[in-house]
Amino acid sequence: MQDIIYDWNEQKRNMRVIPEGVELFDETLRDGIQSPSVIDPPIETKLKMIDLMCELGINAADVGLPGAGERAVNDVRAIAKHVRDNNLPIEVCAAGRTLRRDLEPIAKIRDEVGIPIVAYAFLGTSPIRQLAENWDLSKLMRTAEDALRFAQEEDLAISFVTEDTIRSKPDTLDPLFRLALNLGVRQLTLCDTVGHASPDGIRNLIDWTRGLTRGMGIEDVKLEWHGHNDRGLGVTNAIFAAEYGCQRIHGTCLGIGERVGNASIDQIILNLKLMGAYPNATDALVEYCDLTSQACAVSIPDNYPLVGKDAFRTATGVHAAAVIKAEKVGASELADLIYSGVPAGWFGKSQKIEIGPMSGLSNVRYWLAKRNVDGGDALANYILEEAKKSPVTLTDAKIEKLVDGFPG
Repeated sequence: MQDIIYDWNEQKRNMRVIPEGVELFDETLRDGIQSPSVIDPPIETKLKMIDLMCELGINAADVGLPGAGERAVNDVRAIAKHVRDNNLPIEVCAAGRTLRRDLEPIAKIRDEVGIPIVAYAFLGTSPIRQLAENWDLSKLMRTAEDALRFAQEEDLAISFVTEDTIRSKPDTLDPLFRLALNLGVRQLTLCDTVGHASPDGIRNLIDWTRGLTRGMGIEDVKLEWHGHNDRGLGVTNAIFAAEYGCQRIHGTCLGIGERVGNASIDQIILNLKLMGAYPNATDALVEYCDLTSQACAVSIPDNYPLVGKDAFRTATGVHAAAVIKAEKVGASELADLIYSGVPAGWFGKSQKIEIGPMSGLSNVRYWLAKRNVDGGDALANYILEEAKKSPVTLTDAKIEKLVDGFPG
């Protein structure tokens, strides 16, 4: 395919865009279901979602916030047991505020189930949040130290999550990060909680954070990126965060989450796969999206990448003709790419050629041939004439009715 697709994406590149070993962290069952428009799925469905995450090679999942109440505690415990009993290859994580009372139930569940659980302890650090809450740096430091010392005493693994990191001042982040690192924390989650970031901002933040850890002589710190989609940059920012050095990237299936949602982990996987940076099988990706849509009552837009109804459909004459010609010469891979930047076949999908007001005879002949309908050009022209009168793409049922009622 290199001879027929010139890829400007790969020009002037002297190294991998995405470093090897980048991990994916699935927030669907915690941050995702915070959306006010979704349903919190029953535990049986959550377990199936965990199974599909494992099939996709997703490294870790945030499975709930036990501090929120009994249901959350029960669900986190049940998921942890499911992972333990089935020896699933996924790291179980749970969220909580950077408060002792939120970390205590996570430690308790870990002890009950007997497998490691990483606590993602979040703390608001931006000036605007400090103003609204009447917090100052000394308050943040006292709060963080109390919670992180408890985690240290309990040998509870922590990812220290600074909410709205991308809008937080260095003179706030610096002492907080130093405190966490000096107390043994080796995971820092950098957050774009309100979807403010651009790629330049991410690079600046990561470079600054790496400078701090190197200056402390600590090299084994895992940086994570958690981004939202308010500016429509969620997936783009996630890819840049991986390129710039974050070793773990967060996302939710279908991008569900508060406001306009989080970075879509399915689209992150799709892009990493196309960039040659995702070695895991993606056969279960469509199923995972469909299950999440059903379980959370989230409709998938028709034009959504990969799993939207229109992702691989065309009713445009010139486009359909090109796909058909590619198929006729036996080049299935060519047919999959000539009018699609995503190879449908990689993900268990296929190109669909339909008939509508923008169609040509190629569309109609293709539709008839696929269904072994032999009516010649007279039937094809009759259907095309009816399609040109229609304001919408014809359904299969409508075309079948035209075939049955063909006066010729």
